[in-house]
Amino acid sequence: MPTSIALIESYYDAFNRGDWEAMLGYLTDDVAHDINQGHRETGLDTFRGFMARMNRCYREQLRDISVMSNADGSRVAAEYVVHGEYLADDEGLPPAHGQRYVLPGGAFFDIRDGRIARVTNYYNLQDWIAQVKGA
Repeated sequence: MPTSIALIESYYDAFNRGDWEAMLGYLTDDVAHDINQGHRETGLDTFRGFMARMNRCYREQLRDISVMSNADGSRVAAEYVVHGEYLADDEGLPPAHGQRYVLPGGAFFDIRDGRIARVTNYYNLQDWIAQVKGA
């Protein structure tokens, strides 16, 4: 079984390859997903729907990824830089017309039985809005 750090590295590798099914395969069926500055969603199917919206609206790559873990591997944190393109309007956000952005971000994970049981993402939404409005 992979270590928790290797698990998260594999999760992000799948994300960067656009291999959504592989990425989802690292999650528990009851995964909790805390959306940046939003609410919590629960369940693999709900996460799959979130990813469908994200893939419609954004094209992103995560770079400079650093992953760290607590001693027993049950909690993991990651820091990264998002390099993205805003492809289609996302509800409640400025209009999209292919704006590019670079944004630092981070995530926290709970690991259970070798899979990701919680994903909590953080980035500065106001920074992102300023970048896409100014582009």
